[in-house]
Amino acid sequence: MAWDRNQMAARAAHELQDGWYVNLGIGIPTLVSNYIPKGIEVTLQSENGMLGMGPFPTEQELDSDLINAGKQTITELPQTSYFDSAQSFGMIRGGKIAMAILGAMEVSEAGDLANWMIPGKLVKGMGGAMDLVAGVGRVVVVMDHTNKHGDSKILKECTLPLTGKAVVNRIITNLGVLDVVDGGLKIVETADGVTKEELIESTKAKIVS
Repeated sequence: MAWDRNQMAARAAHELQDGWYVNLGIGIPTLVSNYIPKGIEVTLQSENGMLGMGPFPTEQELDSDLINAGKQTITELPQTSYFDSAQSFGMIRGGKIAMAILGAMEVSEAGDLANWMIPGKLVKGMGGAMDLVAGVGRVVVVMDHTNKHGDSKILKECTLPLTGKAVVNRIITNLGVLDVVDGGLKIVETADGVTKEELIESTKAKIVS
């Protein structure tokens, strides 16, 4: 067994702290907004100019003009504010965002992140990921532990173009949770039904105790 996408998002939601401003990346991280723990007040920020994102809409709430940075429809809250992209990136570059929860293609044992392109494949652009990893206080990556071929996405060194060097603090995958520490990665916990040995076997990066 292992965590599914929603269970990974729910686990990532426990990284949130009361009063924080948080940016959610494209993919699994967008699901985190549906699992914010009771008693925790966080403000979600989107690079396209929105502060205070609500959860995904029901069919009755759907507004096709209200989207996040990943072009997904979202909801607003009573305290939601809107602004241009320049001001949004001013918040990010100015260190106003406490944490970013991002997806990834690869993460290295040193916390290097590759999440914006695969050479030879069409990309729309790097988006805001490079600014986010350079400007926020904490970076948490949420992703599958292996790719569709079964190869580890957690490596000694990234093979894809980097988004940032030594920027990742914590990795949450379908197999468990790892922290980037001196000398490699430390296992924080394993997913339900996954053994420590199975997690280590699926990881090409160095695991330290």
